Amino acid sequence: MNKNGNQFFGGKLGKTIVIVAIIFAAAIVLFDSSYQVKEQEQAVLITLGNAKAITEPGLHFKLPVIQQVRKVNTTIQGFSIGYDTDTNVSEMDESLMITSDYNFVNVDFFVEYRFSDPVKAIYASQDPVGILKNISQSCIRTVIGSYPVDEVLTTGKNEIQASIKTMIMERLDEQDLGIQLVNITIQDSEPPTIEVMEAFKAVETAKQGKETALNNANKYRNEQLPEAQAKADGIIKDAEAEKTERINEATAQVARFNAMYEEYIKNPTVTKQRMFYEAMEEVLPDLKVIIESPSGQMQTFYPVESFVTIDDSSANTTGASGAGSTSGN
Repeated sequence: MNKNGNQFFGGKLGKTIVIVAIIFAAAIVLFDSSYQVKEQEQAVLITLGNAKAITEPGLHFKLPVIQQVRKVNTTIQGFSIGYDTDTNVSEMDESLMITSDYNFVNVDFFVEYRFSDPVKAIYASQDPVGILKNISQSCIRTVIGSYPVDEVLTTGKNEIQASIKTMIMERLDEQDLGIQLVNITIQDSEPPTIEVMEAFKAVETAKQGKETALNNANKYRNEQLPEAQAKADGIIKDAEAEKTERINEATAQVARFNAMYEEYIKNPTVTKQRMFYEAMEEVLPDLKVIIESPSGQMQTFYPVESFVTIDDSSANTTGASGAGSTSGN
């Protein structure tokens, strides 16, 4: 009984082990013969060392054991240079750089990339992301070293980013790593010390004040120009009016002089006396004329106006006589 029983249980146990092994092997074969590629992934199917890219998402089949699959994430990924993304603490070894004018500056960057060729991403290098980071740091220091500190901290950030991106892409094309640079951006740039930082902030404030002053000046100019133009037009009109007035006055004086000259031609002596008296009356309005008698015993005072009146009467009489004589002739 014991011998037969051992044979019975031994045979049954052996069969069970074989069945379990077969089921286990079948499960391994079943699960190892298919793989799933997601929308944001690409796979590399390796058959006896020969790699082939699988880019279509969905369920795929392969030969167990003989074929292997390695998946690559094709979404946009990124890493920081100059600071820790988790703690946001600056890493001076990466961020501290020197500019073209020999100033030190801390600049933080964020690099975005994606795998463009899964086969090259796996076989071209052991660490394509590490190589990309080293290339990025080299290009960053090269470009930052060609710009003055003022442009690095203020106005030249966009140009610096574009130059760095172009340089990195050129070097990636030379390396052909199957990794593509999507973008690189400056997260922050500041002087390494508080004193220098405050100085650059003061410079930036001064630049903003300059822009504000220029805007205010342009605004004031635009407000004042129409008023000044109106004043200028008014001054020109007043000058034109004064010009016309003076021309008319000069014309009247010329006509008056010509009339006086005509009278002078008719009777020069009377005209001379009249002009003399008028001039003296204008220059010395209180002037008196003294006439002394032949004996010297009596003096008579006359105002100048009386002589002007007498001369006017004489001139009129002379003019009338002349006119009568002319008429008689």
